[in-house]
Parts: sequence; structure tokens; C-alpha cells
Amino acid sequence: MVTLTIDNQKIEVPEGTTVLRAAQQAGIHIPTLCDHPALTPYGGCRLCLVEVDNSRTLQTACTLPVVENMVVRTVSPEISQSRQFVLSLIFSERNHFCPYCQVSSGDCELQNAAYHEGMTHWPLQPNWKVFEMDASHPYIILEQNRCILCRRCVRACGELVGNFTLGVEERGANNMIVADLNVPLGESTCVSCGMCVQVCPTGTLIDRRSAYLGKEVKVDHHLTVCVGCSVGCGVDVQTLDNNMVRISGNWDAPVNAGVICKVGRFQPFDEDRERVRTPLVRKDGALKAATWEDALGVIASHFKPLMGKNGDGLAALASTRLAAETLYLFREIFKDGLGCDMVTTIEEGYPTAAPAALADELNSSFEGKLANLKEADCVLALDTDLIRGHEVAGFFVKRALPNGVGLIVVDAEEENDLYPLANWSFKIKAGTQTQLLKGIQAALVKLGLVVDQSIAQPDAAVQEAAQATAVDSELILEAAYRLGSAEKPVFVYGKDASLDELKALLALAKSSGASVISTKGKANSLAAAQYRLDSPFEIKNQQAAFVALGDAEPSQKLVKRLEKAPFLAVQASYISPLTAVADVVLPVAMWAEQEGHYLNLEGRLQKAVQALQPPEGVRSNLDALQAIAEKVGVKVNVKGWQKALSERTPATTLIEN
Repeated sequence: MVTLTIDNQKIEVPEGTTVLRAAQQAGIHIPTLCDHPALTPYGGCRLCLVEVDNSRTLQTACTLPVVENMVVRTVSPEISQSRQFVLSLIFSERNHFCPYCQVSSGDCELQNAAYHEGMTHWPLQPNWKVFEMDASHPYIILEQNRCILCRRCVRACGELVGNFTLGVEERGANNMIVADLNVPLGESTCVSCGMCVQVCPTGTLIDRRSAYLGKEVKVDHHLTVCVGCSVGCGVDVQTLDNNMVRISGNWDAPVNAGVICKVGRFQPFDEDRERVRTPLVRKDGALKAATWEDALGVIASHFKPLMGKNGDGLAALASTRLAAETLYLFREIFKDGLGCDMVTTIEEGYPTAAPAALADELNSSFEGKLANLKEADCVLALDTDLIRGHEVAGFFVKRALPNGVGLIVVDAEEENDLYPLANWSFKIKAGTQTQLLKGIQAALVKLGLVVDQSIAQPDAAVQEAAQATAVDSELILEAAYRLGSAEKPVFVYGKDASLDELKALLALAKSSGASVISTKGKANSLAAAQYRLDSPFEIKNQQAAFVALGDAEPSQKLVKRLEKAPFLAVQASYISPLTAVADVVLPVAMWAEQEGHYLNLEGRLQKAVQALQPPEGVRSNLDALQAIAEKVGVKVNVKGWQKALSERTPATTLIEN
């Protein structure tokens, strides 16, 4: 620890801490523009200048590490004069017309810094040069007139996302933020994560959907969990007058540390499906509005006679976007209460069946955590595209690649957006993943990197794998050498992995000292697996079917299969082809209108909070199921939901926030 004095206040901080962070920990404000806690210190804006004893000039607090007995002053006439001069230069470089900017009056860090220094104007005239606005992107507007060239956006794009789309072109007064080789942002390699928008201190990069809808300093903030996939990123849903204004990443979230993708930030605003606002009951061949009492009565009249009839009775499915409490209640009603033998999710265990079965067989957990991925020096991605799905996990990999992290991609699919980024791409024959993994294991033995007595002829085994997978044996050896040389390798596998494939992957992981991570499926895929809601689904002789769809979108395949059901009841947030063929539809809340817990892919249990009030007459998914249970005479107790998560051996050790 290092002891220093800032503004006559003695402070003790860890060695390596900057003066700026030390001051912030002590509650001492030092203005800054280019600095951001999630980014590497840059020292570009020169606004955080401070006086340090025995230093000839003012120093930038954001880049200056503390030393023992250092004495710092953050307020003095010289400091104030320097900061005002810096701000005057910044204001004069571009066209900052604050009254017309959507982030003025509280959200703009440049404006706030000027007010902090007592400025009401700046003495230098702007150059009145016209800077073009780029509105080519579907989600983001780039307004060069308000740019201060702090490069936060550039650094966030590279350091946090690993996309490196944004950069700076030209020099001096001609400096401009550009995308790729100065192409319109909407035509660039931008992945629409919006991290540049979140870190921008001015109105240069704005979310075109939420601009002018509400100041961040005046909206209501709801720290919750994104349910877009199983990564479980922490988000800040900002609302005003029961309207969603914007969504930002939660910098304090343990999973993502503020980084989110377009699925969590922008796509919720793309929702244009029609809401189900009242219960619907089919009469004379058409769905007609009904009361909750009438709709529940119709459901009960069809479900009660089928109680305990197993295969000839009732089939039930639930969305894995539902909270753990809701999934548990769903199981209690239909499996334990009504005695149905066809109770599962609309994912049918497809992303979780193999790891759950292996955990059952081993009677122990075998998967690692996302933190392993952040620290990895070699990553093997098996049957998964982390660019198209589970994007934030992909960001963890992409941002590490410039630091020399090796990437091995194994996939039977012709297209995988990881291929261009990989050091070794194995486009193998379908169904030969296990052979390739065994071939890499044999290559490790051949290279002398591991000892495996079960492989008597490693050279022959490598050649056999090469022939089976249509992959060059030299490529297998190269990848094996990189993998065997790594200190912290990590294997990430997708939903297509079979049990045999997973066993081969785990054997390879043990040999190479690698951690293993599964991407799972939707938000609560792991919770559904823990509740054993992971069996295949098929309508055979069932007389009725029930779907707790929530706000999920049903697939055409699911709709076609459920069309065969003599009676179909659905609880849903939106009108869909599935509700169109239903006999009863119950209106329920969407993800932001209810609360509950989610178990992410690494086994972390997190609570989602309610950010919006649902429309009148719309109930939460939990309340709708409780009403069904009461109507059919099934006694339920949702309090056991958390204990039930641990009744089955999980693929990954469960942790609570």
C-alpha cells in the first residue's frame, strides 16, 4: 500500500493506483473527459491536471501513478486557469451549440466540466467549419460537430469489444473519427454493440432511438439482467413515465462489466409485435375477447379430466426466457401436480442435454467460468459461433486476440464468423468432431506434450483423424502444439455437441489443463436443465397442450407440431402464429415487466427486476400459472425453486451474486 496526501487529506491506496483513482476513492473530484474507468488511461484531454510537490509542471492525474508520501493539490488558481484554457480550446474546435444538443443539461460531460470550472462562455470563436453527420447506421448517429477527439469510442471498440472498427484519420485540426477506411458507419464492420455510444462523453455518438426521450440524470434506473441469451449480462434499463428510454451496460455487473451487445441494447426497441392485452377464447372458430375467469375456466375444463393420464393426457412446454421461479412453478403444476409425462421447454434440452447427462454420469461439475475466458491464452471453439450468438462471450475472445491469444475453431458448418479471426480453422465433415478431438489428443502425445498410455500409436491416430475429418494432419499438429504450449487454455462448445463428443472434449481438456465452457441456449436454459425440463417433445395421443410462451417467438416447427393438439392453451405476451391456432390465450408480461431469477451459462444466479408496469389486464407469467394451478386444484409452493436448482448435479458449479 502507498500513502499520499491529496488536498490535505491522507489516503492509502494499492501500489500502481493512479492519482485520479486515488482521489475518486477519497471522494475528491477531478474533472476529466478522455478518462473512463473501463479503459486504459490515455491522458489526451489534459483536463485532469493537478499540482504535485517537486514537479516543475502540472501533471495529468489519470496517468500518474501514486508514490509514497506524494503530495497533490487539485485546486489552485493555476490549475483552474489551465483547465479553462483546455476547455476553451475544446469548445472552439467544433460546433458545440449546447441548447440544441440532446445530451445537454446534465448528460454532457463537456458541459458539466465547463460549469464546474465556472465558465459561462469561452473566449475563442469556433472555426465555423461544417462537419458532416453520419446517420447511415440503423441504431447510431455519428455527429462530428460535437466530437472532442477524446478517443473513448475508439478505445472502447478495441479494448472492450475487440472489433477495432473506429479509428482516427488525418492530423491536427483535421482529425476525424472514422469507421474502417472512412466508410459510412452503417456500411462498416460495426457490430452494433453500442459501447461507443455508452462511453461517449458528449453528443457525438448517440442512440437514434432514445435521443431526446429523457436525460440520464432524470430517468429511473433499473439494474437488471439481459435475457437475450445465457451469458446473463447486467444491464441498466432506463425508463421515464413507464416508457423504456434506453438500455446501457451495467459497469458493476460481475458477468460483463458493462459490455453488452445489440441484443441487449438495441433490439428490445425493435419490438413491433402486437401485444396480447386481454384473454382470448375460441368460439365459433374465432378467438374472441374473454375475462380471465372465463378463460381459466375453459382451460380447467380441458385439463382436469386429463390429470394423471400421462401419455394420453396433457403436454406442456415453457420458454427458457422465463424466470427460474416461473419454470419451477410450471414443473410443479404440470409434472408433479397434473402428472404429465411430456413436460419440457421449447428448447427441448437441445443446448443442455449432453452436458447435463455427462454431469449426471460423473456426479460432479466439470465446466469453468466466464472469467477463465477473459484470462485465456488459447481458445478452442467447438460447434459455436460467438460472433452471431452469445456475442459478449465473443467480445472476450476478440479483444484478446491482438495480445497473442491463439484461436482454434472447429465446426462442421460452412460459415462461422470466427473463421477469419482464427489461427487454425477446422471445417470438418459433419459428425467427425469426436475424431478430430481424439486426433488432437494423439498429436499432443506425438509432440511429447502429454502422456497418454491409451494411445499406443499416436502418429497413426493423427493420420486416422485427418482422413476421417478431411483436415490436413500438419494443421492438427500445429493446433495441438499451440494448445499444449498454452498456460490457460479454454474450450468453448455449442449446443450441437453430442455426449461422445463432449467426453472426448473433456478428455482433451484434462490432458491440456483447459477449462471447459458451454454456451447453453436462451437465458434460463441451465435452470430448465436443473429442473429436468430437458426432454424431447412430441405430440402423440395427448388430448391437450399448454405453452408458457411468455415473450418468446415460436418457431414454425413448433407451431406446426402443436397444430395437431385437440386443445391448445397459450400464455403469451405477443400475437404470433402460435396464438392464432390456440383455443385459449392468456395475456402475460414481457421480460421488462416482471421480476425473477436467471441462472446464466456459468451457473451464476442473478435477479432481474421489474422496470415497467404491464398493460392493464396483463398478468406476470408467474401469476398466470398460479391462477391455472388454483383453477385445476393443484397445490403449489414456489418457495422451493432455489433449492430445486441444486437437486441435480449441474454441469457447472452454481454461484450466487
